[in-house]
Amino acid sequence: MKLRASAESLAMLLALIALWWAASHGQWVSKVFLPTPESTWGSLLEGLLQGDLLNFTAATVWRMVLGWGLACALGVAVGALIGLSATARAWIQPTLEFIRPLPASAVLPLAISIFGLSASMVLAVVAFGAMWPVLLATVHGFAHVHVRLQEVAQALQLSRLAFALKIGLPNALPDILAGMRLSMTVALIVAVVGEMLASQPGLGQAILLAARSFRASELFAGIVLLGSIGFVSNALIALAEHRVLKYQRH
Repeated sequence: MKLRASAESLAMLLALIALWWAASHGQWVSKVFLPTPESTWGSLLEGLLQGDLLNFTAATVWRMVLGWGLACALGVAVGALIGLSATARAWIQPTLEFIRPLPASAVLPLAISIFGLSASMVLAVVAFGAMWPVLLATVHGFAHVHVRLQEVAQALQLSRLAFALKIGLPNALPDILAGMRLSMTVALIVAVVGEMLASQPGLGQAILLAARSFRASELFAGIVLLGSIGFVSNALIALAEHRVLKYQRH
């Protein structure tokens, strides 16, 4: 089943590349806006081997990973505190539901006023945007511990901390890992947008400068890199999620 799914995904990717090749060589769209796959590949290699594209990629990945790490730490800690307390959920949940729909871009003016157009501003916005999937998943996981497990904890007179670590966290782990997986995607998107707006070195800035200069092949090279980063990071988290849950079941 997995092999078939992988083959179908590969076939879809090859079909998209073939369509791209046909559209660019057939001049369905001007090459000013749609470069050929060959020129994009050439710009990608040149940027990685001779230009600053490798440094830009490293900067974006670093912001994404650091912001994601902060988001996960805050999301799990705050989510556990809220999820363990019915009173806290009753008081705080409406506020969370009010803030959660806000896009990360909506807090950019506030972040700029506090941190200025700096790397710290981008990091803060990345952490804010990526925190919500983890926080809400953690709240759900801790709040939905089976009643029998709660009765066992009461019978054993477990403290709140012991209950959280021995029962709550294992119960919430599948939700938390799913939230972390989604959070990584959000972190990448927000990091790129933040780099564009704050003029910070990274793929966001490189893509923006290429678009303004009508360097289509460099623009598409940056997009290909972003897609590759997203694919690899998602695959790594999915692998870690599979192994952790498999270990937990045993």
